[in-house]
Amino acid sequence: MFNPESFITDKLHAIDASGIRRVFDLAANLKNPINLSIGQPDFDVPDTIKQAAIKAINDGKNSYTQTQGMADLRERVMNQLISEFPQTYANAQGTFNNDDLGLLITSGVSGALMLALLTTISPGDEVLIPDPYFVMYKHLVTLAGGTPVFVDTYPDFQLTPDRIEKHITPKTKVLLFNTPSNPTGVVAKPEVCKAVVKLCEDKNILMLSDEIYDEFCYEKTPSDHDGKDRCPSPAAYSPNLIMMRGYSKTYAMTGWRLGYAVGPKAVLDQMTKLQQYSFVCAPSMTQFGGVIAHDLDMSDFVAAYKRKRDMVVDKLAGTFELTTPGGAFYAFPKVPESLNLTGAEFVEKIIAKNCLVIPGNVFSQKDTHFRISYACADDKLEQGLDILVQTANECAAAK
Repeated sequence: MFNPESFITDKLHAIDASGIRRVFDLAANLKNPINLSIGQPDFDVPDTIKQAAIKAINDGKNSYTQTQGMADLRERVMNQLISEFPQTYANAQGTFNNDDLGLLITSGVSGALMLALLTTISPGDEVLIPDPYFVMYKHLVTLAGGTPVFVDTYPDFQLTPDRIEKHITPKTKVLLFNTPSNPTGVVAKPEVCKAVVKLCEDKNILMLSDEIYDEFCYEKTPSDHDGKDRCPSPAAYSPNLIMMRGYSKTYAMTGWRLGYAVGPKAVLDQMTKLQQYSFVCAPSMTQFGGVIAHDLDMSDFVAAYKRKRDMVVDKLAGTFELTTPGGAFYAFPKVPESLNLTGAEFVEKIIAKNCLVIPGNVFSQKDTHFRISYACADDKLEQGLDILVQTANECAAAK
């Protein structure tokens, strides 16, 4: 007898999407909820980017691009990398070091992560993942045939060498590094970036540095090479890693699926080959928009999100334990231990009050926290924060 279930691989059965699905199941009957769960900007794509993509479509530029990305966009990315990290990405002539490095335009950072893991992970290889983690990490590792190994970073969420080293085995192949972080908003300290890069090089571990929120960084530090304030990045200290950035968050291009990966040429060449037989190329019209994006100043939007971050910290102070987010647009408060509630149980109470947040166990092996996205209008954010504080106080009073 025909059985559709018999065709599904064990790897897919091992991927569980129930955590976030349960939240939305609980919220299915809510009317106009206060939504502090969505991980995308609440502003629209800048008009000049839209017009560039529309013009490309109307001008008939709808064909495949080169697998590695169209030349104009690659040049803009290379120039940005050289400006920000000349010590890492430039050769002696001050141009991009094509001899040792590869650059690939990808279908978002998610696409870059999938290509990198499928390229580097064989069955049985171990991948170190900071806990808490972006929800996709462990599932992509499973899909690649690897074994996720979780590195506990509580309570400050810094992925330090001493926390990593105890998990390294002869099977360790890759380390996933995320700064600014989803779900915590924590920014890796410069000294942590430098030390972890050295550890990876010493142990022959490939770092995948996910920096999709690089522009949403409120704790910038002076760069070693030009003194300008920049978001700390492992790429400042070595070319021996794969750094991934994208356009989804900075320019609100979440549905446009555009990102890039840069790193050792031997690995990037294989990622490019894999893209040729999978994604083929990043969408052509979004690449035209990406070229224009490099001309835009998004600092006013970043400043607005910093103000929202400050509102979150101020409102939750005294009620929740919270490591101050240094970037992205998330906060990861801890449910007060005195309430004797798991993160998931507390979130159910919040959803019952018409407010959506995500339980921490979606992003972690623990169930003690919950995630807030403050990518929403200020008035909605204030209402949602008030509900969080009021609910915690009510739970405390009922004990």
